[in-house]
Amino acid sequence: MTRGHETVLLEEVVQVLHPRPGTLVADCTLGPGGHSVALLERIRPGGFLLGIDADPAILERARARLVGDDIRLVRGNFAALPQHLEGRRADAVLADLGVSSPQIDDPARGFSYRKPGPLDMRMDPTRGKPAWAVLERMGEAELARVLSEWGDEEDAGRIARIVVERRAQAPIRTTQDLAAIVCEARGFSWKRAAGAKLHPAARTFQALRMLVNREPANLERLLAVLPECLAPGGVAALIAFHSGEDRLVKQAFREGHRAGVYAEIAAEPIGPGPDEAARNPRARSAKLRWARRVT
Repeated sequence: MTRGHETVLLEEVVQVLHPRPGTLVADCTLGPGGHSVALLERIRPGGFLLGIDADPAILERARARLVGDDIRLVRGNFAALPQHLEGRRADAVLADLGVSSPQIDDPARGFSYRKPGPLDMRMDPTRGKPAWAVLERMGEAELARVLSEWGDEEDAGRIARIVVERRAQAPIRTTQDLAAIVCEARGFSWKRAAGAKLHPAARTFQALRMLVNREPANLERLLAVLPECLAPGGVAALIAFHSGEDRLVKQAFREGHRAGVYAEIAAEPIGPGPDEAARNPRARSAKLRWARRVT
């Protein structure tokens, strides 16, 4: 996906997946299509690209860039990759986890703690419950657990307590409502928060977004079905931006390697080079891991 103004780890993805003419590539997180444009150039002629994205607005943006009879773009979740492949096996599978810049930059989507908007956070705004409705039902202990586990939030308990206290006084319906509560819980003024290297609400928003979109469960399902989706010798590449997601990928690849499912896996994650990290701060936490199916 695109984070900042460019596609993250583009050269590294192309090198790892090594797309060749005539091969089948599945981009499980199509986004605006940055990775797919580069991959499609390399699998033509004779290749085929399957692009998947849950976000209908983002999918339409990608359609403008990806045109041809050798492309199929579908709206859906990568957890259902076997169904989207329709019995075929891919030579290369890519998943760039998390949220993309177009989603963050649109205040109406509710992903950003820096911009006022409805507290929604759904990748597919036509399905599921918005973040405000999910937050409204959560108990204090459950919220603290989610913030700690998927936000790595050290102040999870205090934030959860203040959220429960404040929602009893008034509904939490906007991004500013939640961001202000988290800043209060962590002892940040609004001005000081705006100037912080990492906004005090960043981890809370991340954890809530992952919960709303069932991202951990969907990732676990993708990792479980990957072997059946890869052709012999096929390569899967996953980019994670969160330590919990990276742990899931690392564990699944290592277990698959020990079981003889994968012939080779990345010894260490691949991160952005210093030039990319300097150009695009949103790419700095990216970790790319790959696994090659046995032949």
